[in-house]
Amino acid sequence: MASVLPELAANRAVSLPELLTSRECRQARQQAWLAQHQSTLLVLTLVVPGGVKDSALTRNIFNLGWQALQQLWGEQGWHCLQAETLALSTGCEGFVALQADAQRVKDCAMQLEVQQPIGRLWDIDVLDSQGRILSRRDLGLAERRCLLCSQPAKLCARQRQHSSEQLLQEMERMLNDALATR
Repeated sequence: MASVLPELAANRAVSLPELLTSRECRQARQQAWLAQHQSTLLVLTLVVPGGVKDSALTRNIFNLGWQALQQLWGEQGWHCLQAETLALSTGCEGFVALQADAQRVKDCAMQLEVQQPIGRLWDIDVLDSQGRILSRRDLGLAERRCLLCSQPAKLCARQRQHSSEQLLQEMERMLNDALATR
């Protein structure tokens, strides 16, 4: 079973080409996992503004998400075929191959994102055994909202409505609130 990640992090800004390459590598890993396990695949990443994607803050948020997912699949009785976490300078990633219905996994993952105060910072993707991503839109859910205002997050990001510092302060507040309620 993959464990939580240590707090020691890269703490450096990553470039757009690094992020794009990281996304391509993650997609290749997803395809390899699907080919190997032919099962539902759950992928945990984070929603992180700014150039620094790997920090003590993001590792703590990731670890809370990873622990919540481990608890979820245990409570649901889903058989975990393989689980792995990766600490990358472009952001932490967690992969879980589950013998479980993809729609049920997505429903439960969405509940985690909504019910946990810090869940808004988790980006939990669920792919079925054919590699189709089950999206928020597929479930009839609204797009993600900004951490600081009620606008769609994509719109605020595109218009740079808030500084990275403001967003990171809000992330830290959310983490502290989540840790205080444990």
